[in-house]
Amino acid sequence: MGRLDGKVAIVTGGARGQGGAEAALFRSEGAEVVITDVLRDEGHAHAEAIGATFLAHDVRSEEEWAEVVRQTLERHGHIDALVNNAGIFQRAKLVDTDLAMYRKIIEVNQIGVFLGMRAVVPTMIEQQSGAIVNISSVAGLRGSPGGFAYGASKFAVTGMTKSASMELARYGVRVNSIHPGMIETDMMDVVTGGNAERHDKFASSVPLKRPAEPTEVAALALFLASDESSYCTGSEFVIDGGMTA
Repeated sequence: MGRLDGKVAIVTGGARGQGGAEAALFRSEGAEVVITDVLRDEGHAHAEAIGATFLAHDVRSEEEWAEVVRQTLERHGHIDALVNNAGIFQRAKLVDTDLAMYRKIIEVNQIGVFLGMRAVVPTMIEQQSGAIVNISSVAGLRGSPGGFAYGASKFAVTGMTKSASMELARYGVRVNSIHPGMIETDMMDVVTGGNAERHDKFASSVPLKRPAEPTEVAALALFLASDESSYCTGSEFVIDGGMTA
């Protein structure tokens, strides 16, 4: 018996990396999974491999969010979980961050999460149940020198999660955030500039002395999407190998 049997989940940024691992694990635990991403080829291939549905989707678009919800309800009849995983990173200090870069990161990482929550909430309220898992970061808990806009966007996700959880608790809808540290995904190459020495130095600074695998974050997302976390809402779940201890 799967931990998500009978549930329907949407995973944004689910074509690869952390989102891909979440989608695969959710599917293996019995959920009907709708993967969304701007990466069409990778998204279709991953969905076919795990038996999920893929929808091309830019999380910055209000209209595309409405279409994702419409198609998910048309196919499956309900939405039980949303993982707001889609996100981008660009390395830049405050003085080097131009307005276009700042807006791009905020639009994907912050506005995308806002639009996603707002899009699924009416259905969840009607059901009187649902779980929203917002992927923030350790950069949403502490300063992020060299990643100014990214840190701003992830602090916003942390705050939106708490506000939404308080508004939606009366309807049986839970909202929590996950705060990964160093995770071995394509984004890590952007963080380290593809520099192996910098990567290894970063890993050695983690108390557990290694980066996490995407499957480790996926396991936490699974817990938060499942009924096992039925009394968890409005909380930050940190998975960082001890970085913020």
